[in-house]
Order: sequence, then C-alpha cells, then structure tokens
Amino acid sequence: MVFNGFSKKGISFLKDLEQNNTKIWFENNRHIWEDEIRKVNENFVEDMGETLQILDPNINFNPKVGKSLFKIYRDVRFSKDKTPLKSKIGIIFYGGNKHRMQSSSFYMHYTKDSYFIATGIRNFKPELLKHFREYIKDERKRIELYNILNDLKNKGYNLPDKKYKNIPKTLSEYKDDKYIDLSLYGAIFAYKEFTIDNDFYTINILDKAFSIYEDMQKLYRWLYEMTQNQ
Repeated sequence: MVFNGFSKKGISFLKDLEQNNTKIWFENNRHIWEDEIRKVNENFVEDMGETLQILDPNINFNPKVGKSLFKIYRDVRFSKDKTPLKSKIGIIFYGGNKHRMQSSSFYMHYTKDSYFIATGIRNFKPELLKHFREYIKDERKRIELYNILNDLKNKGYNLPDKKYKNIPKTLSEYKDDKYIDLSLYGAIFAYKEFTIDNDFYTINILDKAFSIYEDMQKLYRWLYEMTQNQ
C-alpha cells in the first residue's frame, strides 16, 4: 500500500486556489498540484479500488483523468461558474460498462473545507431517468429501493432532495402507491459529509470510506442491476 492519507499541502493549495483561480497561477503552481493532489489521489484510487473488489470484483478503477479522476480544468461552456479551475476534487469507482457518471458508483470528493463520501448515481440524464421510471413499475423493485433508502436514512445517511413535484404521466396508474414518490428523484444516492479532520490526513480515511461504502452496498447493487438492464 502506498496511500498514507491526503495531503495537508494539497488542502493549502486548494485554499490558495480560491483566491487565485486563474490559469497563470495554476501553471506557476502546477508542481504542487501534481505532487500533493494528483499523485496522492492516484495512490488512493489504487488502494481503495483494490479494497472495493471485496464488494464488486469487477469494479472499474483507473487512476487517470477521465476514468477514476476528474480534470482540474472546468468546461465553462456548460457551467454557471466561469472560473477556469475546479475547487472540488472528485474520485469515482463504478460498476458495469456504461458511462461512469450514469453508472452505479462509489464516489468521493473533497474541497478545502470538507469531504463527501457517497454511493449511487448523482444525476440521471433523460435516457436513464426514463429507464429508471420504467424499472420501478416493478413493484418488487420499487419496494426494495424504498426499503434500502429508508434503512440508510435511519442509519444517519443523507439522501438527495426530490427534483420533481408531480408523478410522471407514464406512472399515473400508480399514483396511489406509497412507493411511487421514488419517481420524483432526479438522482439516487446516499452520502455523508465531513469537515476536514485528522482521519482525512491519515490512512484511516481508507477504512472510514470503505465502511461507508460497505454500508451502502445494497444501494450500489440495486442501481447496478438497474443500469445493466437498460
């Protein structure tokens, strides 16, 4: 194992970035990014990815940008935030052969102040949303998902807010079903968020994150089966 915790210098870099979000500043400080964030994240991906094989032997993990790592430069064409660099560092491990962002995943991101550990799919694009709503027409599937989410909520995990206000017409025949409110979600995931703490800077973060992912494995499996049946 080569990962020994995330870097304090990396967090200092993110604090400085907040005040200096320009390409020139970044290029002048790229060596810090490379050594204290990118390389550390690569090590985390390798160690956590191998551990996650306990939950999914075929989990996708690759310490490259566009795979398990996200690029630092923001695509400002599609963002309300026009600053060129992201202040949130994302890491993803995902199942199946779909696009990583439309796949069941174990996810983590961190900023200068906090870190966020989640399992699920953080945004349904139209095609996946349509499939999800068709999938939960199966009573057994929607009851199973409802129970999984309710159990995670009772354990202290957070769920996203519902995105939609009205049951879609395609599910109008189920409008009196107590579980059909699931169709109002625009994403399905569960998460916990922490202020940057000592665990973050030590190898303890591996066990902490894995414990959360393990708690959420039923959600991961439900979404995995849903996406692979698309």
